[in-house]
Amino acid sequence: MTGENGALRRIQTQIMWNRLIAVVEEQAQTLLRTAFSTTVREAGDLSAGVFDVEGRMLAQAVTGTPGHVNAMAIAVKHFLDKYPMNNMKEGDAYITNDPWMTCGHLHDLTVVTPVFKDGRPVGSFACTAHVVDIGGRGFGPDGRAVYEEGLYIPIMPLVRAGEINDDLMEMVRWNVREPLQVEGDILSLIACNLEGARRLLDMMREFALEDLDELAKDILARSREAALAGIRELPAGTYRNRLTMDGYDEPVDLVAAMTISKDGVHVDFTGSSPASNYGINVVLNYTIAYTSFGVKCVVAKDVPNNAGSLSTITVSAPEGSILNVPRPWPVASRHIIGHLLPDTVFGCLHQAVPERVPAEGAASLWIVQLRGGQTALDKNARRNTPLDAPPFEIALFNSGGAGARPTRDGLSTTAFPSGVRTMPVEASETVAPIVIWRKEMAEDSGGAGSERGGLGQHMEIAGADGAPFSVLAQFERVDNPARGREGGGNGAAGGVALASGKKLRAKGQQSIPSHDRLQLTLPGGAGYGDPFARDADRVMEDVRDGLISKDAAKWNYGVQVSPDGAFEAEASQILRAKKGAVSS
Repeated sequence: MTGENGALRRIQTQIMWNRLIAVVEEQAQTLLRTAFSTTVREAGDLSAGVFDVEGRMLAQAVTGTPGHVNAMAIAVKHFLDKYPMNNMKEGDAYITNDPWMTCGHLHDLTVVTPVFKDGRPVGSFACTAHVVDIGGRGFGPDGRAVYEEGLYIPIMPLVRAGEINDDLMEMVRWNVREPLQVEGDILSLIACNLEGARRLLDMMREFALEDLDELAKDILARSREAALAGIRELPAGTYRNRLTMDGYDEPVDLVAAMTISKDGVHVDFTGSSPASNYGINVVLNYTIAYTSFGVKCVVAKDVPNNAGSLSTITVSAPEGSILNVPRPWPVASRHIIGHLLPDTVFGCLHQAVPERVPAEGAASLWIVQLRGGQTALDKNARRNTPLDAPPFEIALFNSGGAGARPTRDGLSTTAFPSGVRTMPVEASETVAPIVIWRKEMAEDSGGAGSERGGLGQHMEIAGADGAPFSVLAQFERVDNPARGREGGGNGAAGGVALASGKKLRAKGQQSIPSHDRLQLTLPGGAGYGDPFARDADRVMEDVRDGLISKDAAKWNYGVQVSPDGAFEAEASQILRAKKGAVSS
């Protein structure tokens, strides 16, 4: 009987665990469907999670980004340090955008809301959203200190006993370029936590739970053991990798030493470049977030993300390095370097389990931050802007190609590792006076391989009616394209230019003159394996789909295509035979 009771208890616990995940997903969907900014409601640049009374994350929503949710997993304890749970009241909510305590830059607002049952605290909900503007220089890498990058909100009350902090809201409105959108997003953050709390209390009443203590204990213990089981399948040892990237004004080296043992994985970034003078620096929270995500993708991808599974991965980086900057270093565009961390740790893991690790990809999200209107433009563009032109600020999230996997092609124009969605062209053109004239996959941008890298894309953007505007460029892999594995070719590099022919810098605020257009070529993912081992039928399918050109099919894959698009078997056999002779 004891065995039967134990089995029933495990089944019930699993049902409650699954229900908890559903609760936080409903929490995230509330934010997604009520937010004002396209960065949130269209792209899903957010996170949502439920925490126990000690501030340990029990479950996260599937909707959201690793940089937000894994950093938020650390952040809630900072809230509780300042405002202990026993001092909180029903109807309270707390907010901050402190980069060093939460998600790495001022544009991410995090709200924590305690949950009470019968007058006792049982846990809390937290959520994060990237707002379109937070004042200062704006979302770009040009700042020299965090003070220039926008409004800095310390951990403080946002709502007290159901009453919103109007003084804080007024301060926000007067410091941002898009007050309606930002205020709307803050209200959405409040609403999504309240919805999570409502659904959690429904669940607790249904299962007759007075608190979450026993459920939390079970979830965290099982998750930790499951993650450790995956880690123990790896060959123990220390593996090293180096990634050299574009940086702002000089290249940046990311150097990792990964030590795998039966007790977990530790990644040490000693040897990485020192902090940059510009806002591409990363705080340790964000470094931990994307490093942990990269490791879990390979060793524990099926284990739910919570404090238990995350506890098996530890990260260190020297203070003062680009991956662990102290206040007040600039950090606005921390994603540029942070999104490269999974590729960095993949280079280590490839040495341990090569059959499970993809090639490098475009990695860093190409966030096209645009600014226009009389009061918002730099002097070069302002001269040609009418005095009554209203200011606008918009961020467009776009992605290059992901790296090829050992047994599958890389995903094209896909945001890995961030996981955010691309905004529809129509949505972007609705909220800002811009025209997106071109948005299409870039032929031949995916690295050649037995498994082809994902494609990047071409974009062309202009101001409505030919108006000038500015771009706060923050683009990577222009000088250092994604590298292939096991004989696979590199992905294509990115590019930034004007339609009139002038080449632009990949980073920093620049003007797009009247009646000119911003042209972007997003980088492709790298290939995996020998391209000449790719089945000719798959190559022909790529040619027909416009993913690779006939010339690329011939020289990269040894597949001859006739002018009318037919497969020339005999010529292809000769090409591949020559490759084999050269290789031998």
